[in-house]
Amino acid sequence: MNETQQEGTKRPLGSFRPKLAFYHANARGTGGALQLELHPAHDDTDGSIMATFATQLTIGDRLGAVPVYPRFDWEGAITVKLDFTDISKMLQVFRGECESLEDGRGLFHQSPRGTTKIVLAHSVEPKQGYLFEVFRSRRDGTDAHAMIFLSPSEALGLTAAIESSMGVICFGIPMLVEHDTSQYKASLREKRNASAA
Repeated sequence: MNETQQEGTKRPLGSFRPKLAFYHANARGTGGALQLELHPAHDDTDGSIMATFATQLTIGDRLGAVPVYPRFDWEGAITVKLDFTDISKMLQVFRGECESLEDGRGLFHQSPRGTTKIVLAHSVEPKQGYLFEVFRSRRDGTDAHAMIFLSPSEALGLTAAIESSMGVICFGIPMLVEHDTSQYKASLREKRNASAA
């Protein structure tokens, strides 16, 4: 159920961008959340997937009369833009073609504000799945880290979602462009009239 359905109100078409989200809270308070948002290519802008990582803030309590759900630090979240190359390398890990991004070195994004390192690695022990984490070192000296552990079934679903998104990441959303068919119709009319004569 998306946000529009939950609120029971209708928004104008195109005003809501769905996100694929994973929420993994734990009893130690060390869990994490991940939201993925698809941005198709358009005009002169390349397509991408924006990945936002948030650390767990509270543990929550579901046993009381009124359940209190864990909260995540979305204000201090780390967002990274995954472009075509980043996504292709991630798919290699998810497909089992390699065990981690760049043989464990990770992917690096540089910006005027600092450096972000993206790590994705297949794990077998102590638990099977995929560790997906980001490290951000800012020029002002503040550092941040967030992570999430994806199960094999979550990774499989995410792989399918990413693979089906690659067309719009590369080429955008196809548009139906009006085109002039008058010459085609005129030649059809001439052939029809000639055959009728």
